[in-house]
Amino acid sequence: MSVKVFQTKEVQDLLKAASNLDGSNGNARFQQIVHRLLGDLFKAIDDLDITPDEVWAGVNYLNKLGQDGEAALLAAGVGLEKYLDIRMDAADKQVGLDGGTPRTIEGPLYVAGAPVRDGVSKIDINPDADAGPLVIHGTITGLDGKPVADAVVECWHANSKGFYSHFDPTGAQSEFNLRGAVKTGADGKYEFRTLMPVGYGCPPHGATQQLLNGLGRHGNRPAHVHFFVTDDKHRKLTTQFNIEGDPLIWDDFAYATREELIPGVVEKTGGEALGLKADAYKSIQFDVKLTPLVQGKDNQVVNRLRASVAA
Repeated sequence: MSVKVFQTKEVQDLLKAASNLDGSNGNARFQQIVHRLLGDLFKAIDDLDITPDEVWAGVNYLNKLGQDGEAALLAAGVGLEKYLDIRMDAADKQVGLDGGTPRTIEGPLYVAGAPVRDGVSKIDINPDADAGPLVIHGTITGLDGKPVADAVVECWHANSKGFYSHFDPTGAQSEFNLRGAVKTGADGKYEFRTLMPVGYGCPPHGATQQLLNGLGRHGNRPAHVHFFVTDDKHRKLTTQFNIEGDPLIWDDFAYATREELIPGVVEKTGGEALGLKADAYKSIQFDVKLTPLVQGKDNQVVNRLRASVAA
C-alpha cells in the first residue's frame, strides 16, 4: 500500500481518543502506556506496510495465546522476561550493588503454598523410574559472607518427562511434587532431596511454539532448577541454575542461562541413609549471596499472577 498516515492529525487524534490520554477519568499511567504502545503499533503498520490480513492474523493469534494460557511462556520465549532482568541488572550497577548471586527469569510455572520445612525438605513425592536421586544443598549468606538465618528458600523443577506438578498435562503428579521450601537455621544452610530434572519443550501445538516456528526457532530449555530466596533484611532473589553438561545450556529458548549459574554435579554414595531412592546419587552445591535492601526496601519483589495451592 506504501502510504504513510501515522503523523496525520486524524491518526494522532485517534490515538489520544483511544487511550483517553487527555481524559479526566481513568488511570493516568495506564493511559500513558496504552497511548505509547498503540502508537508504536500504528507506526509499525505504517513503516512495515503491514496488511489488514496480517493485522487480523495477529489478532487471531492473540486469541489463541489467551485460550492456551501461554502469555507468560511467550514472554520468556521472546526475551521480554530476560529484558526485564537486564534492566534490573543495570539499575543495580547504577547504585553500586554487585557481588550477589545473579538473578534470572522466574518463568511461568511457580506455585505458591509449598509447605516450609526446617533446613531440609524431601520433595520427590511421586516415584519416577527414569530419574535418579539428587541432593541440592548450599548456604545462604549476605555480601559479607555471614550466614543468613530464617531465610526461606523455595525450589521447583520438572520431572523426567519435562513436566511440572500442577501443570502436568498427564495428571500424573501430586500437588507440590518436586516443589518445596525450607527455612535456614543459624548456619544459613538448606537442602532439597529430590530427583534429577530434565529440560522441557513448549507445548508443540501451543501458541508459543506456533510463533517460534514462524521465526525458525526451537522452544526447548536445558534441565534447570528454579529458586526464590527471601529474607526480611535482604532483597528477594529470583534465580535458577542449569544442570551441568546439558547440551542446551547455551541454547535456551528463554535466555535464562548465566555463567555463574551452572554449578558442578558431583557423584556421591550414601543416598539410602538420606532416604533417597538409591545409594548412588548426584549432589549439587548451590550457595547463594543475597544483596541488601535499597533504602530499607526490597525493590526485587515482582507482582504478577501466580498459581497458588493450599498445602
